[in-house]
Amino acid sequence: MILKIGHRGACGYEPENTLRSFEKALQLGVDMIELDVRICKSGDLVVIHDDKLERTTNGEGRVSEKWLYDLRKLDAGKGEKIPLLEEVLDLIAGKVKVNIELKEENIANYVFEIIEKYIKGDKWSQDDFLISSFHLPALQEFDNLNPDIKTGLLTFFLPKNLKKIVRKVNIHSVNPSATLINKNFIGDMKKKNTKVFVWTVNNPEDIQKMKLAGVDGIISDYPDRI
Repeated sequence: MILKIGHRGACGYEPENTLRSFEKALQLGVDMIELDVRICKSGDLVVIHDDKLERTTNGEGRVSEKWLYDLRKLDAGKGEKIPLLEEVLDLIAGKVKVNIELKEENIANYVFEIIEKYIKGDKWSQDDFLISSFHLPALQEFDNLNPDIKTGLLTFFLPKNLKKIVRKVNIHSVNPSATLINKNFIGDMKKKNTKVFVWTVNNPEDIQKMKLAGVDGIISDYPDRI
């Protein structure tokens, strides 16, 4: 089974990383929702991709320099607000798995504390979460906090020591750009029992190529195309 993973919700249809986008992804029947988290000046975890506000909101400046109170005044598209991580998890309510991308290196502990709170409830389990990042130290830090929660290494390129990294950090999945996918790479990862979740694939022909290559999951702005 190839996992259908909604990129920043279903951002081909709705404003990315908003509750509206996550709700759309659920309506489209995804298996997993991918989202991005950063920490703002007040110490709250907000769901937003860029370190600056200009592209996705009507605000200006860096997320890290803004208080939550000020961020909540902004329009993130179609009247949507920048959500807190907790608000997104409350919306999803364990219906599908969640891929939380750590956009900064020093927020693993903050994310861990929130996830632990939800795992203690009755709607989520450890298996419902995947923590991903381009920052290997962030994944190492999270793995030290809870090695039972899966981690995924995002990558633009395939480092020569990838197999060693996967083994050392207990990586559950390697999440590469679609340009890196070939059957040899897929075969190497399967030998290591490591999943491959490829991003960001939107064209139907490219989606079919990824399926034929044997990936385990496809991250797409249009998850209904998978």
